[in-house]
Amino acid sequence: MTLNRTPLSCLTYNIHKGMSANNREYLLPRMRDAIRATDADIVAIQEIVGEHSGLSKKHQDWHTQAHFEYLADSVWCEFAYGKNAIYQQGHHGNALLSKYPFLSQANHDITQWRFSQRGLLHGVIHLEGTTHKRVHVACIHLGFLPFEQWRQIRKVVHWLKQQPQDDPLILMGDFNDWHLRIHKHLTLDVGLQEVSQYMGRHPFSTFPANSPTLPLDRIYYRGLKLDHSEVLAGEDWSQLSDHRPIFAKFLLEI
Repeated sequence: MTLNRTPLSCLTYNIHKGMSANNREYLLPRMRDAIRATDADIVAIQEIVGEHSGLSKKHQDWHTQAHFEYLADSVWCEFAYGKNAIYQQGHHGNALLSKYPFLSQANHDITQWRFSQRGLLHGVIHLEGTTHKRVHVACIHLGFLPFEQWRQIRKVVHWLKQQPQDDPLILMGDFNDWHLRIHKHLTLDVGLQEVSQYMGRHPFSTFPANSPTLPLDRIYYRGLKLDHSEVLAGEDWSQLSDHRPIFAKFLLEI
């Protein structure tokens, strides 16, 4: 018997505040074009600017509109922003863009060090006509230091346990976990799957964008069938942010 399934595509991307890897060029318009070309249903963005007076003065073409609104405009009907890093000139954080309506959204503070403000942005989207109808999507950006990562991931695991176990869930973002310690914990101990595993390989290398060697970015999931995943390559992606994005397509039972 063949099950009918509906597709759900996701993209995770650290956009480096809309700047080039060397911080010299403002590239958000080019990033927007590239992101839109993927036609992803859900986009998880890290290091997205809500407001930055310093960069807006430095770059004449800087968009004063919140960058998550600029990216979402006319393509993703819903968006959520998690303000994490707050400073004198403005703030930045994580964002979720969705072609499906949010039933709820919340930003969870996972900061463990006052010089590294971090969050987990959680949205529940509504997919009418599927078995579950609700899918949990989350965007995260972990810190660099091992001690803060482990404290942060304990909060993430606590959050995971609070979500309905029967609901499909996707956790995306920049984990800064090049040693794969967090990865092994999430897959072996917590029971999540990661989108590179269907190819029988270690997590995709996404950093630096011009020649990726470090596996920093991930898409974890449970309760869905993975159809396809890849690191997006090509000249455009290598010359935009300092990271490359990961794209994944899932299938949900109708």
